[in-house]
Amino acid sequence: MIKIQLESLSDLEKAGKQFIQSINHHTVFAFNGEMGAGKTTFIKMVCTLLGVKENITSPTFAIINEYIAADEKPIYHFDCYRLKNMQEAFDLGAEEYFYSGNICFIEWPNKIEELLPNDAVWVDIKVLPNQDREIIIRN
Repeated sequence: MIKIQLESLSDLEKAGKQFIQSINHHTVFAFNGEMGAGKTTFIKMVCTLLGVKENITSPTFAIINEYIAADEKPIYHFDCYRLKNMQEAFDLGAEEYFYSGNICFIEWPNKIEELLPNDAVWVDIKVLPNQDREIIIRN
């Protein structure tokens, strides 16, 4: 388990670099955190550090966005908040993305937890009482 503390947005790049160093061979990352905790903001920073040049936006309405990293491999960014049931995830072909070997960042993974690979890395973003953020990475 890795814990990263963010006291302000100026710590975001450093936290993103720490996260990238912890990736190793993992490709599927399940991000938990309350609404407004900073899941999308953190994913944007990580994608930027991985060399994504496109505009990185929340896939809240699209459910999935695809970006291209510096190594020319795709990165898939899911927001499962609006999924009503597992069938919608199956219809999107979510399993194909998760087992593609490409990086997948998934917000609101609890909605599709049974589809996630056993080696998915869980990333909890907690808002602390003083509004700092704590990122806990469990694999």
